[in-house]
Amino acid sequence: MIITRTPFRISFFGGGTDYPAWYQEHGGVVLSTSIDKYCHISCRYLPPFFEHKHRIVYSLIENVRSVEEIKHPAVRAVLGWAGCDDRGLEIHHDGDLPARSGLGSSSSFTVGLIYAIAALRGKYISKDELAAQAIHMEQQIIKENVGSQDQISASFGGFNRIDFKRNDSFEVSPIILTKNRLQEFESHLMLCFTGFSRIASEVAKSKIENFKSRRAELNRMKEMVDEAIQILQNPKTPIEEVGRLLHQSWLCKRSLSDKVSTPEIDYLYEEAMRVGAVGGKILGAGGGGFLLLFVKPELQSKVQDRLKHLVHVPFRFENSGSRVVLYQPYGLS
Repeated sequence: MIITRTPFRISFFGGGTDYPAWYQEHGGVVLSTSIDKYCHISCRYLPPFFEHKHRIVYSLIENVRSVEEIKHPAVRAVLGWAGCDDRGLEIHHDGDLPARSGLGSSSSFTVGLIYAIAALRGKYISKDELAAQAIHMEQQIIKENVGSQDQISASFGGFNRIDFKRNDSFEVSPIILTKNRLQEFESHLMLCFTGFSRIASEVAKSKIENFKSRRAELNRMKEMVDEAIQILQNPKTPIEEVGRLLHQSWLCKRSLSDKVSTPEIDYLYEEAMRVGAVGGKILGAGGGGFLLLFVKPELQSKVQDRLKHLVHVPFRFENSGSRVVLYQPYGLS
């Protein structure tokens, strides 16, 4: 039995520039962190006493005779790519937060599953290799319209600047802050679930199609990464400046596609701003999911009361990335 634990992520600045359609020509950069909310995947070889060969348990339960019959696209792709039809597998997924909510959950699932299959076979996989394999799986095998930051954040963990090079390589640079400054930043962040999810790939596709006409906005979003890091690393600069920059970033992000926001999202954001939020954004591709808000701690109760019909999720930054949390090998191939 192998159990992996893989974090979800929050992206602050630069999102959109992590799509190959952009960074292969212009380069890209994001500022993001993994958080203490996780995707758990357990994996074991299935004893040969059943009519089915593979059992996959997530929001659905699949009992199938071959990998090709699996409906879950990531499971089918990973198992097929890894050549896992020689022995039966049982895979269970449990997530701390809902899927399709802008926290990179699909990439956390892919990363965690690749790690679990490797561990089940007694193979070590580095964080670089894990991220690269997950990116390849989602972009080239499954053919999703996804960027490359989610897989890296899930694999590495931590609060990082991630640079995307034109040759498809990437570089992860941890953000160095004093403990007090990091806690100050964390304490100003609120995470609220809007109650509706969306198909991220569909929203992303509409943004990608508009890249050529939105170069100014995307370049500005890249610049904000350095500006945010400078604000955070200068203790003399008021932390609220990050919130104001988030607001600017949200305005740029909304302009990338008419699918990024909705009248309902705009209403929630405006209500939060009226009672104390300095800035914020819808996480992920947009269109629904989690709303990140930057609010002074003393005003957060007002925001929470105004958005009381939403689920408020307390969280902390985390640094572990994807990990094997249970390793009980037997019968390794």
